[in-house]
Amino acid sequence: MKNSHLQYLIAGGGAGLGLAAVLLTRKWRRDADIRGHVVLITGGSRGLGYALAREFGRCDCRVAICARSTDQLARAQSLLEGQGIPAFAVTCDVSDASQVEAMIREVRAHYGQIDILVNNAGEILVAPFENTTIADFEKAMAVMFWGVLYPTLAVLPEMRSRRKGRIAAITSIGGKVSVPHLLAYSCAKFAAVAFFEGLRAEMVPYGIKVTTIAPGLMRTGSHVNAHFKGDHEQEAAWFSTAASAPLISMSAERAAAQAVKAIRRGSSEKIVSTQANLVARVQGAFPGLVPDVLGLVNRILPAPTQDEATEKRGIDLGIVKK
Repeated sequence: MKNSHLQYLIAGGGAGLGLAAVLLTRKWRRDADIRGHVVLITGGSRGLGYALAREFGRCDCRVAICARSTDQLARAQSLLEGQGIPAFAVTCDVSDASQVEAMIREVRAHYGQIDILVNNAGEILVAPFENTTIADFEKAMAVMFWGVLYPTLAVLPEMRSRRKGRIAAITSIGGKVSVPHLLAYSCAKFAAVAFFEGLRAEMVPYGIKVTTIAPGLMRTGSHVNAHFKGDHEQEAAWFSTAASAPLISMSAERAAAQAVKAIRRGSSEKIVSTQANLVARVQGAFPGLVPDVLGLVNRILPAPTQDEATEKRGIDLGIVKK
């Protein structure tokens, strides 16, 4: 009986200490003052990347954006400057290590240093597994894993030497729960989540805050630039409907505001949107349930075709941003 009481006391004390730690952490955690900080955002020419650049600009940060398309970068830069947010733009394919190194040098030469790195560049392929090739998986990993690793490795030396800095990765709820017809995308996002969760722990001695942002569905126009294989029209139809439906998706502006707040606080992770939080919690509590439910969902998604090669972008299928 005495042992039983002792166990209850230990358990109760441990729970109390844990609750106290959480409350103290919340009490003392404050949004950092990032005015004047240099923020580099990859994939910053459109969608969430552009919204992040605008949000950081409103925080009086000095903004740098990069993307593969020079034309889209110039347009984003012009829009930002029209809102009173000076932005330095550099064309860069983040899946190419040499381009990333050159881009980092240009940003440093322009601003002097990089205080905050936001890895946002991404690419979406929507296709049944049967229509997804090894090359598709390699391409997804190149952009959304190596394209996160290269910029991070490039900024870490200066941040370690200053013992200060913030690095964030915009992953996805697809990095928590693997979704049918998005397997290549989910694999790359899972890899990025694993890297950043481990990196956060290893950067503690250097004072570097590492944050993983996992948005759910967002109304960013991603369906316009997504790539589709298999039954192109049907794949595009279901994905564009989900990505633009107000009840299950959130605006890029709201997502950006939540992401910037998490980065300023140095949070470990921020799952953006109520729906994405719910899915992640159910997955954590009942890890076998979500894949089974998604198996039922998969039954109503378009069937695979015999064509593995043909790939079409949403914009080429006549999809427009809603």
